[in-house]
Amino acid sequence: MTRTKRCASLISHGLVFLFSLLFFPTPSLSVSFIYNGFKGLNSDNITLNGVADIIHGGVLQLTNQTSRLIGQGFYPNHIRFKNPTTKTPLSFSTSFVFAIVPEYARLGGHGLAFTVSPTRDLTGAQPSQYLGLLNVTDNGNTSNHLLAIEFDTVQDFEFSDINDNHVGININSMASNYSTKAGFFVDGNSTKQDVNLKGRQKIQAWVDYDALKAQLNVTISLHLDKPTTPILSVPVDLSSVFHDFMYVGFSASTGLLASSHYIFGWSFNMGGKAQSLDLSNLPSIPGARKNHTGFIIGVSIAVFLALVIAIAGVVFVIKKSKEVDEIEEWELDLGPHRYSYKELKEATKGFRDEELLGFGGFGSVYKGILPNSKTLVAVKRISNESKQGMRAFVSEISTIGRLRHRNLVQLLGWCRKGGILLLVYEFMANGSLDKYIYDDPKFVLTWEERFKIIKGVALGLLYLHEEWQQTVLHRDIKAGNVLLDSELNGHLGDFGLAKLCEHGSHSNTTKVVGTLGYLAPELTRTGKPTTSSDVFAFGALLLEVVCGRRPIEQKALPEELILVDWVWDKWTKREVLEVVDSRLNGQFNEVEVLVVIKLGLMCSSNAPSARPALRQVIRYLEGEVPLPEGLPSPCEGGEKDGHMVEIEDYVHSYPSSSFLDKVSNWSAGVEEGYVDVEAIPASPLSISSKEENKCS
Repeated sequence: MTRTKRCASLISHGLVFLFSLLFFPTPSLSVSFIYNGFKGLNSDNITLNGVADIIHGGVLQLTNQTSRLIGQGFYPNHIRFKNPTTKTPLSFSTSFVFAIVPEYARLGGHGLAFTVSPTRDLTGAQPSQYLGLLNVTDNGNTSNHLLAIEFDTVQDFEFSDINDNHVGININSMASNYSTKAGFFVDGNSTKQDVNLKGRQKIQAWVDYDALKAQLNVTISLHLDKPTTPILSVPVDLSSVFHDFMYVGFSASTGLLASSHYIFGWSFNMGGKAQSLDLSNLPSIPGARKNHTGFIIGVSIAVFLALVIAIAGVVFVIKKSKEVDEIEEWELDLGPHRYSYKELKEATKGFRDEELLGFGGFGSVYKGILPNSKTLVAVKRISNESKQGMRAFVSEISTIGRLRHRNLVQLLGWCRKGGILLLVYEFMANGSLDKYIYDDPKFVLTWEERFKIIKGVALGLLYLHEEWQQTVLHRDIKAGNVLLDSELNGHLGDFGLAKLCEHGSHSNTTKVVGTLGYLAPELTRTGKPTTSSDVFAFGALLLEVVCGRRPIEQKALPEELILVDWVWDKWTKREVLEVVDSRLNGQFNEVEVLVVIKLGLMCSSNAPSARPALRQVIRYLEGEVPLPEGLPSPCEGGEKDGHMVEIEDYVHSYPSSSFLDKVSNWSAGVEEGYVDVEAIPASPLSISSKEENKCS
């Protein structure tokens, strides 16, 4: 190539390069800033959400000492966190100084977190243990794309927290992937000095991510100098967590107990080391409590005035005490999930009729919007006039209050004020399943939707029976207690009759309660609920979802009165597809329908040992294993088709129509849908010799 051509080529390439810089500039991969206090900053420098505010000479206050609040502060612009060419994460570093000032010195109000989030608008996030970052529904979802470094001052057992004073690394979840007791190393890494996060002192934290090593380091100290050894140094690959652009900031929340969460200074560097902050140059901690002489004099005057108006004061206190929410020790033991009556009254607009969603077994259910977090909830109002209502209230809190599963209705909190008992649940947009399979529904569920609901309820019930720390016996599985979310996923709810027992043992209760049509026959004899009796009720649910009718339908023809008997009769006549809900217009998967019907009949067996366990039920529903050949009659014993069934004294769970009339008369005034079997008139359906011959 001649010199002239070479020069022309260089000039050409240079022009192309200049043109690309002018019209297609490469986004900067280097972003850095430092705030030595936040005084004078506006929305161009910091974005504030919730109750967050800049106070007292430039302190960023995320929350104040008010319960159940969220406060957030974000850098207003998004930052590139991935290399535009390789799409791999970039290194970053940040340093900040914070303090936590609890309302009560020894008790925290949850904590705060530094977060890298795909958005700075975390609408729908909850306070308390969720720190304003996530909520009970999306917690743990990989679609969150969230990294949080939490400084937690409450031990939440549901998230397996190690203690009430720890630092954790959280990815897409409030359950920490890595955590350690708060502290820092001195003298190299030989001695660790503990740090009390709620000690009303300034604490400096450093978060450093090395993208080449895929390593995340977290360091804290009470001094300017950064310790050489971090308290957390772990391998973390953020490739699937980060989007190309993310936001950085802080989020904090309070629960039943409150803390003020402060940020005094913040530095950040994308691609380099963040500058440490000089604590002496930062604003002071506001509102430090001191014992001044004026305060003592004021208290003395108040005491004197209280003595002067003692009589009036006593009368006033007695009157007002009736309106004060009571807090008992067992409530605090379950965690900070208590709401004030005022808050729930405001959420439901005074429990007005327009917000009424329906009636549950023990009370009315209202739609509500929590005033602080704007979270949509369902509030069940239970009357405490009867001991049964109080028992259901306590049972619900002590069981579902600690359960966490995507197919269980989540209990968010409760309130007790005098004779008023309130339970607060996550809102289920589509209400209960029974509204879509009985009578004239708003719309007809497709078979695909029904099958998805069945599998969801089965997974929730498996969690109750086998996967939680204790066995939970629901004791009231039915279509009315299956709630549907906005995507028609099934959630099992209403734990007012639930009982706990250790794995491998049986409940010690002998009081049989439940709903007619779902009660296993052995319950009327032994009085002891088991996982098998729950499976029996689940079998009734399977059949009613397929057939679109109740287990006992008094309006039906005599031969169709008892659902399981009618389905069994059609099965033996090889006409079983005739029982499928006619509103489906024949649009269903025939194989899946037959599996559900046969499984429903197996679960409805009178012999508990013949009913499959929930884990086996799910294997059948998922098609992992084929259903067994043959199907024993629901009332037979002995051996048939190679399947053994125990011979038992049989008391039919589904009464005759004449017996139903007696029960109906007896149960007048009893809470709708529930019966106490001990109080039912003697059943006329104990098997006679004639009936035994019929079953054989």
